[in-house]
Amino acid sequence: MVFALRAILPRANERNFLTKMNLNLTGKNALVGGSSKGIGRAVAVELALLGANVTLVARHAEALSEVLESLDASQGQQHDYLVADFADPADLHRKVHTLVSGKPIHILINNTGGPPGGPAAEASGQAFLQAFNNHLICNHILMQLTTPGMKAEGFGRIINIISTSVKQPIEGLGVSNTIRGAVANWSKTLATELGPHGITVNNVLPGATRTGRLEEIANANAAKSGSTADAVFDNWQKEIPLRRIADPSEVAAAVAFLASPAASYVSGINLPVDGGRTKSL
Repeated sequence: MVFALRAILPRANERNFLTKMNLNLTGKNALVGGSSKGIGRAVAVELALLGANVTLVARHAEALSEVLESLDASQGQQHDYLVADFADPADLHRKVHTLVSGKPIHILINNTGGPPGGPAAEASGQAFLQAFNNHLICNHILMQLTTPGMKAEGFGRIINIISTSVKQPIEGLGVSNTIRGAVANWSKTLATELGPHGITVNNVLPGATRTGRLEEIANANAAKSGSTADAVFDNWQKEIPLRRIADPSEVAAAVAFLASPAASYVSGINLPVDGGRTKSL
């Protein structure tokens, strides 16, 4: 197989071609949204294990402090956190502006909790506006603040943690389906605009993942159907080819790869991490 690939890629440097995958993030600074719990926390843990200096961002200082203490620092990493609420874009801008004035951010992980469930037809205009601010506007603010440093450093990774609803709308999540689609198209546009600067922009689309939000959705579905949360989880698992719910660390592994030097030629994609559940290509 190696000889076949050499034939296909005759200009590849043989020595580099045969070396192991480069996942090393030593010396890179990462900003991870929603990192006090769930997928965001798992991503922060994984990036720290690969050597990155991690800045955690979420609303609650106590939870952030707990996560901070758990991050690997065996390679001399310097981790910190920002207390910020994505419901207040102006405050987020002020705090991250101060952060990037002191150091460049090489890796931006856009991640925040999804909007409340319910049919799109019954949602208020305010619900859409709030979700738009929390997700697209805050993502945009963070992108604009961090990309100058990425350009100067010659290394940039923007990874948006969205949802498989980008490919296949999820019943009962009308506002989320709508806003996630907007973020995905924003991201694809940025991949084209920022590519010439060596900055990659990608979306990770988690499927059913064992987080607090999924527990809330399961409990809400159980209450409506007169069932139990365990029964809801069982039904979900039957729809997943791998027959189980993901652990947040499995989503984090995909994010970490896209953040690494190994993913330098991957940009503009929507990557489902869903056990095969999404039926579209």
